[in-house]
Amino acid sequence: MTRSQTTLAAALALLLAPLLAPAAEPVEIAFTADCDGSTEHAVELLPPDFDPAAPHDLLIALHGHGADRWQFIREARDECRGTREAAARHSAILLSPDYRAPTSWMGPKAEADLVQIIAAAKQRHRISRVFVCGGSMGGTGALTFAALHPDLVDGVCSLNGTANLVEYGSFLDAIAASFGGTKEEVPEEYRKRSAELHAEALVMPIAFTTGGRDDVVPPASVLRLHESLAARGRPVLLLHRPDRGHDTDLADTTTALDFLFLSPSR
Repeated sequence: MTRSQTTLAAALALLLAPLLAPAAEPVEIAFTADCDGSTEHAVELLPPDFDPAAPHDLLIALHGHGADRWQFIREARDECRGTREAAARHSAILLSPDYRAPTSWMGPKAEADLVQIIAAAKQRHRISRVFVCGGSMGGTGALTFAALHPDLVDGVCSLNGTANLVEYGSFLDAIAASFGGTKEEVPEEYRKRSAELHAEALVMPIAFTTGGRDDVVPPASVLRLHESLAARGRPVLLLHRPDRGHDTDLADTTTALDFLFLSPSR
């Protein structure tokens, strides 16, 4: 699919969004985490045309720093609205986990929870493909999880995330708490969770959005990762906006997610 075709598809999607039937009510899910026995939560939103007998794609949305499982389900901001609309438009199940909210950064326990969540979703429903998306911390976590578990992920959409936690310099206390130590104490944990350092594992379609003026999560590592993946011939889409900051608008969110849904299956 060419970039112009992707852009056209996104434009049509924006026009058709108001015609969609309303989605079902979100359902909160509580489960006991296998890794430590804690009670964790997620929210599931079925598409308007959900058919339990038919296969559906699963879109997992990972919230940002300071938020929780309800961010992508309730908030009106463009990244959240665009994600809900994309899931409904493509008849996908939307699943938004806490993944150890609010300061997860996809540490070992959050990773284990997400593996468990995907397995449980496949037991509840007929799942065809699994996509992982997220914004900021969630966009980072989506890349991290895909690099760690490429066998579980069929596509990634990272909205304003980072691909290198070794060099990232913000939210260090929260990341250290999630990873089990600082960069100096557990350096391999930071390397393990930096998608840029494991580009060879990222074989699935990936869409990135970045802002040239983003000083919360600077785009440099994602730009490098995109270049590395493109050189390998991987299916990637980069929507870099030099004049934007730490946000993605509705049109780019739509384009990025449609890129995943419309990409050929592996």
